[in-house]
Amino acid sequence: TLASPPDRRALWATYAIGLFGMGYIDVFVFLMPLYGYELGLSAAKIGTLVGARTFLSLLFSIHVGNLLDRFGTVRVMKYFVLLAAFVAPIYPLTESFWVLLVLQMIIGGAVSFAWAGAQTLIAQLTNGDAEYIGRFSFASRIGTTTAPLVAGVIWDLGGVWPAYLLPSIWGTVLFGTLFLAPKIEINSSLNKTEEQTKNLKATPFLIRDLLPKYSDYVRSFSMMLIPIVGISVTIMVLRISTSSVNNSLYVVYLDGIGMTGTMIGLLFAAIEASSGIGSLMGGRAIKIADPRWLMLFGTAATIFFISITPLLGGIFIILLFAQIFRGLLQGVIEPVMFSVQAKAVRSHEQGAIVGLRQTMHRLSAIIVPPLMGLIADQWGIEESFLILGAGLLFLCVLVGLWVRKIPNNP
Repeated sequence: TLASPPDRRALWATYAIGLFGMGYIDVFVFLMPLYGYELGLSAAKIGTLVGARTFLSLLFSIHVGNLLDRFGTVRVMKYFVLLAAFVAPIYPLTESFWVLLVLQMIIGGAVSFAWAGAQTLIAQLTNGDAEYIGRFSFASRIGTTTAPLVAGVIWDLGGVWPAYLLPSIWGTVLFGTLFLAPKIEINSSLNKTEEQTKNLKATPFLIRDLLPKYSDYVRSFSMMLIPIVGISVTIMVLRISTSSVNNSLYVVYLDGIGMTGTMIGLLFAAIEASSGIGSLMGGRAIKIADPRWLMLFGTAATIFFISITPLLGGIFIILLFAQIFRGLLQGVIEPVMFSVQAKAVRSHEQGAIVGLRQTMHRLSAIIVPPLMGLIADQWGIEESFLILGAGLLFLCVLVGLWVRKIPNNP
C-alpha cells in the first residue's frame, strides 16, 4: 500500500497514455491477418507475419527498458510513437510477403516499446500498487476495445487504405497525450535528485547509448532468479500464448466460417472490455488469494476456453460469451502479474523489469503463431486449436509442480 496517493493529474495522464498505447498495438494486430487473408497468403505465412511483429521487441525490449530508466520514459516513448505513425500507410502500397515481413518487424517493435514505456510509467508512479495498476489496465482495455471495433468497421466500409490510415491518426493522438505527462517523470520514484532529473532531460542521445549493453541483459535476466518473478514470467508466457492464438488463426478461423470484419471486431472488443472489468478486481484478488495460484489457474482456464473454439459450432453468441469469460480471467491476472514483478525490484529498475517481461512476452508471441500455422496447414485450422491447447495445459501442470516447491515469498 502506498504511504500517500500519487498525484491525481499524473495518474489521469498515465491512464490516458495507457488507453491509447495499448490500443495502438491492437489496431495493427487486428488488421494484419485480414490483409494477409485478402492477399491469399497461406495460414503459415499469415502466422509468420503476425509473429514477426515481435522480433525486434524480443531482441531489444531489455535494452529499451534500460533506456527508459536512463533517459526518461516519456522522452524515449515519443520516438517510437512517431515512427509507427509514419510507417503505417506503407502497408497498402505492397503485396509482397517479404516487404510486409519487414514492416511488421519495424511497426511491431515501435508500438511494443511505446507500450513498455506506458507500463513503466504506471509502475514508477504507484510503486507497483495492484489497485492503481488495475485501473491503468482498465483504461488500456478501453483502447483495445475501441481499436478493433473501429478498425473492423473501417475495413468493411472502406477497405485496406482507410484501415491503415487509422493507426496513423491513433498514433498522432497518443503522441499528443505524452505532453500531458511531464510531472510523472519528475514525481516518479527513480531515486534521482531534482538536479539529476534536469540533467537527464538535458542529456542528448549518443550513438553508444543506442547500442545494447551486455550488462543490461545479464542484469535483467538475473531478475528471473527472484522466485516470484521467475514464476510470474513463466505463467505470463503461457497466458500470452492464448493472445497469440487470438490475434492470428482465431481471426482466420472466424473469417473462414463467414464472419464479417465487424463481427470479428465485436468479438475482439468483447474480450478487451471484459478484461478491463476484470482488471479492476485484480487489486482485491491479490489480497485474498496466493498470487501464484491465482495466476496459474486463471491462465489454465483461459487456455481451455480458447482451445475449444472449434467445438462451439461457429455460433456467434456462444463465441461471444467465451470471449467475455476469458477476458474477465485475463483482466484479473494482468495487474497481479505486473504488481508482483514491480514490487520485486527497486524503483529505478522498473524499465528493466518491463523489458524482461516484454522479452518473454514476445518470445511466446513470435513462436506460437507460426507454430499454429504449421499445425493448421498440416492437420487443419480446427485441429490446431485442440493440439496447441493440450500442449499448453500440460505445461501448466509442470508449472504447478514448480509452484508447490517454492514458498510464497514475493
